[in-house]
Amino acid sequence: MRVTTISMAIVLALLGTPVLAAGSVGPSSGMISDTWADLKDEVYGERAIEKAATGIVTLDVPYRAGDDRRVPISATARFDDGRTVKSLTLIIDENPMPISADFEMNAPLETFGTSVAMRLNGPSWVRAVVEASDGRLYMSESFVKTSGQGACAAPPITGVEEALASLGEMDLKGAGVSGSALDRIKAAGKGASRQATLEILHPQHSGMQMDQITLLHIPARYVETVEAWGGEDKLFTMTGSISLSEDPSIGFDFPGGVEALRVRITDTDEAVFEKRFPLGGA
Repeated sequence: MRVTTISMAIVLALLGTPVLAAGSVGPSSGMISDTWADLKDEVYGERAIEKAATGIVTLDVPYRAGDDRRVPISATARFDDGRTVKSLTLIIDENPMPISADFEMNAPLETFGTSVAMRLNGPSWVRAVVEASDGRLYMSESFVKTSGQGACAAPPITGVEEALASLGEMDLKGAGVSGSALDRIKAAGKGASRQATLEILHPQHSGMQMDQITLLHIPARYVETVEAWGGEDKLFTMTGSISLSEDPSIGFDFPGGVEALRVRITDTDEAVFEKRFPLGGA
């Protein structure tokens, strides 16, 4: 079953659940949330998920969110035994769509990292679950405190008409390589990876927000998939959710020898946006 189908079912179940007040839930040693127990059964069934104590999965989140509407969440999967990363999934237990970003890998990468700006609807456990090429699952988890403002229902920063006027515009940061083509060839030979951050203009309407002028709920419209190619080779497909912040920022690793990245975005209104980014003077 696809992650998006599972997420939408959970949304319908959780929309009537009150937002947790700040401080009402907190981490304790060995604590497993009831939400996660249900999510685990829905998404992974009886499959075993190993705690990533060996450093296979690294999760970096703030102890307390500075802005619940845009919380930086980073995760890295790394294998040193010949296995590769099959998928990396970011889960926010208490969000209306807990399965918040799911990266399905096409390129056989031994290391893959991402950094994503997320909404947190309230204090919650955040998890990174990685599937290896042999099917084994690994997880790292951390608790994030928030103000409890209910970020998924918070009014959008940008007006609806203004947001739609620039819908789908993209920029790529941090992917350039200094030096000549020879430098890129050397990097590729070493198997080195590079990082880029894709910045997308999209309102990410959650369906829970109210238009401050009409006082009507704004229909849900959010980034559903992000596909990335390095040259002609597909790297990954990310399935998104309403957890992605307004104007999402998505960082990702890609192989060092790539001379151009192509990105295609599809949102829930079936709008498609595509752009090619030459790299390193290519």
